Amino acid sequence: MIELKALAEEAARFSSELQAVRRDIHRHPELGLEVPKTLDRVLASISTLPIEVSRSETGPAGPMTSAIVRITGEGKGPTVLLRADLDGLALQEDTGLEFASEVPGRMHACGHDLHAAIAVGAIHLLTTHRDQLNGEVIFMLQPGEEGYRGADHMLADGLLGRASGELTGAFALHVTTGQPLGKFVTRPGTLMAAAAELNVVIKGAGGHGSAPHLARDPNQVLAEIVSGLQTMVTRRFSAFDPVIITVGWMAGGQPGTNNVIPNSAAFGATIRTFSPKHLAEVEKYAGELVVGIAGAYGLEVEIEFKIITVPLQNDAASVELAEKVAVEMFGSERFEILESPIGGAEDFASVLREVPGAFVFVGACPPELDPETAPNNHSNLAQFDDSVLPDASAYLAALAFAKLNS
Repeated sequence: MIELKALAEEAARFSSELQAVRRDIHRHPELGLEVPKTLDRVLASISTLPIEVSRSETGPAGPMTSAIVRITGEGKGPTVLLRADLDGLALQEDTGLEFASEVPGRMHACGHDLHAAIAVGAIHLLTTHRDQLNGEVIFMLQPGEEGYRGADHMLADGLLGRASGELTGAFALHVTTGQPLGKFVTRPGTLMAAAAELNVVIKGAGGHGSAPHLARDPNQVLAEIVSGLQTMVTRRFSAFDPVIITVGWMAGGQPGTNNVIPNSAAFGATIRTFSPKHLAEVEKYAGELVVGIAGAYGLEVEIEFKIITVPLQNDAASVELAEKVAVEMFGSERFEILESPIGGAEDFASVLREVPGAFVFVGACPPELDPETAPNNHSNLAQFDDSVLPDASAYLAALAFAKLNS
């Protein structure tokens, strides 16, 4: 039986190599479903290992860069799936770091550069000790987590069918600036929200601002709809199973044309729910509200409701395993069960809907910053301390060992 504590000590010995991978990827972020240079860097770091790599440049929706790495143990057994996402965000980096993004308007603001390096470390550890691996590990190197449904595309492309044995577990880590450096946190059941987009165009009839009765004002209807959506949340949904609707943009008319009623107005909102039931209901109720308010004023609407991710729901037994492994490796002070879910969304939820497993956050806040006030994930000022890479690599590998050898 492999000594889990020893994995962390072993990973610490190649921390400089993991840091180099992370910082190189950080300098050259790629977006969406096409991340060829990022994947090249990861695969180059594991090219000498006795592994099987299946790389693809296409997916069900068109061009997509992804790979599956297979690590086969010497003992027979089931399969565990691990995940690392590789894409960045469309942000201009303003951290001032010496290894800051060299690509204008692109940044690894969510820490996926660390996830890539964590994968490299975990793959090295798993192959080094494959003689103590009772089964196999398939590692999904995934593009397009940031709103492109990369996990769903890999599932549609036959990801789960690549397993040689029964898929008994799936695990992924995600760095966060919202936790102290090296702290592992998760919870059983719902950990993260479902995400959907609501986009609405309100079609009216333009006119002069001095005679609104001769027009059909879409701006006034827009204002009532936006206000009505918030009231709908409190009157249709229980506060103990929350629904969040946040309008991110509104458009109606042109700046400076204060005396003109436009022909149309529009807005877009993000919607978060923590149960599949409410995800379906909010689509129904929001559509009824939008059509009803617009219709009361004689206006028509176009509605687009697009589901981005389902709720991320952890398997309770997998969370117990995650806690046991963290405590054995690092001590009880390095692990915590969160009281409540968080409103962020993550497409690994689609994997966990098919395979029991757990998604775990790991604190990567620089020690000189306060996790409660540090710029958070998706900020153009977000900074992640890459000294967490060895422990995170060892922990992810340990989850696979523990699951397969249990």
